[in-house]
Amino acid sequence: MSVVLDASIIVKWLLKDPEREPGPDKATQLVERIVQGKETTLQPPHWLVEVGAVLARLTPATATDDIVMLSALEFPISDDPAILRRGRDLAIELKQHLFDTLYHAIALETPDTLLITADERYLRVAQPLGRIMNLMDWVPPSEIPASESHTESKDQHKGE
Repeated sequence: MSVVLDASIIVKWLLKDPEREPGPDKATQLVERIVQGKETTLQPPHWLVEVGAVLARLTPATATDDIVMLSALEFPISDDPAILRRGRDLAIELKQHLFDTLYHAIALETPDTLLITADERYLRVAQPLGRIMNLMDWVPPSEIPASESHTESKDQHKGE
């Protein structure tokens, strides 16, 4: 299973401030699993720019260092034209920003891929399309009881 992390997840991981951004522990656990090679990720081309814009506003003193560190992670990027088209179509259909829909387009267009987000607004409108999960519902695969893993997997991948 591969995951797409939208900017809301990366910002939670970097800020680690539960009062400002709830759920930093889960975000940290998820990003650490990717860095350790326990999970794979695929990101849209704009992910670093979007996160950088948020960091420049919220934490200007550390934004440059954070962006350099994020770049060094070398997360794989997809700029497949089918994903760009799907992102555009989702933006129009859902009346959402293209930056948000491009993350989801990767999950919808790439087999065995799931978007994990903390963006409640986007989650509400996009969840019926499937392949999207709230960070707070994410459980590392090693922590899902065997009796539930099949059910969880089907629920997470609605729309495949």
